[in-house]
Amino acid sequence: MQHDQLQGDGDLMTEEGPQTTGRGRPKRLRRLLISGALALTLVAGGGAAAYKYKLFSDIGDPVSFGKVQESAAAVEEIRPGVSMPTGPKASFVRTYRLPDGTQIGRTTLTGAKSGFTGDVWVWVPRQYDDPAYAKSAFPVLISLPGGRGYPTNYWGTGPGLGLQKAVSDGANAGTSLPFILIMPVHNADTKHHFDASDIPGEPKMGTWMAEDIPDFTRANFRTFTSRDGWAFMGSSAGGFGAFKHVLKYPDRFKAAIASGVDIVPDSPLWKGNTQAMDENNPEKLAEKLIEEGGPDVYINFQIGTKETGREKAEKFMKEYGRGPVHTTLQVIQDGEHNGKSYVRGMREGALEWISKVMLAPTPDPAVR
Repeated sequence: MQHDQLQGDGDLMTEEGPQTTGRGRPKRLRRLLISGALALTLVAGGGAAAYKYKLFSDIGDPVSFGKVQESAAAVEEIRPGVSMPTGPKASFVRTYRLPDGTQIGRTTLTGAKSGFTGDVWVWVPRQYDDPAYAKSAFPVLISLPGGRGYPTNYWGTGPGLGLQKAVSDGANAGTSLPFILIMPVHNADTKHHFDASDIPGEPKMGTWMAEDIPDFTRANFRTFTSRDGWAFMGSSAGGFGAFKHVLKYPDRFKAAIASGVDIVPDSPLWKGNTQAMDENNPEKLAEKLIEEGGPDVYINFQIGTKETGREKAEKFMKEYGRGPVHTTLQVIQDGEHNGKSYVRGMREGALEWISKVMLAPTPDPAVR
């Protein structure tokens, strides 16, 4: 014969069913009370309360963005400078729902030009689905992580770093534009770093970020046709990719926030190919841009006081921060070499700085 065993919260299991020990309420009564309390919570707080208390989850479900844009494009003349989504539409799954109702989605993209396949995370501000902005483009901030940057991008998988909330809070306060955040992987595997470049004989990660990712963004979102609506941000290795792409393709991208960044390419995969390295060296690219006289680009370096590298950024600014190459330095007090410190720097000034040189979405005054 089996002996009775205590289960979980003190219920004694017998052949007749659950019994209680001590002075606790019967289990069925407790369940009824808990269910009633949860029902009251849901009535009072709505769906947001359910997510707050993790009563159910739609993570992994399909999600779409831009619910108002199709009807606007069908019946209204498209504004000058605005590119409506060209398609084909990507299929996104929800990976996170923020407290303000905005969502992060993920899809897998095979780049038509690079041939590389990787994941991309996206987030749009709440204004994007506001009917007043249905005919407006939004500025894009391609956001690159540090570290290996594969198979994930921590700006997309780690909303606790606060990037999305920093943009939302800044937009609500009028100190930041409501950027679309596009967050792709930026390396091809976990063993190497590719300097955000097309290293000969390796996956074309430069083409992936400079061509496939913008094409993907234009296919799915309302964007500006001008480079004034396109920028990069990144930390560490991602920061290198961010400001390198702006210097290499100033006709496509206007500005970058580069945090805790290396200044020159240093991947061992170059194997001494100095010509190819020079084509992806920000110092060489800045020198060329200065000689050509433009177009103007804007680079905000972010450095924490508890990390190294400030002298490298200041040296670059002194030697190349002239003519069409506009540079500034955001010093983060007590900042370390990590995403949370860099988001704090963005809140303290970098987001406002980059917003001043980018195009802003414009609402339709006829829509209330």
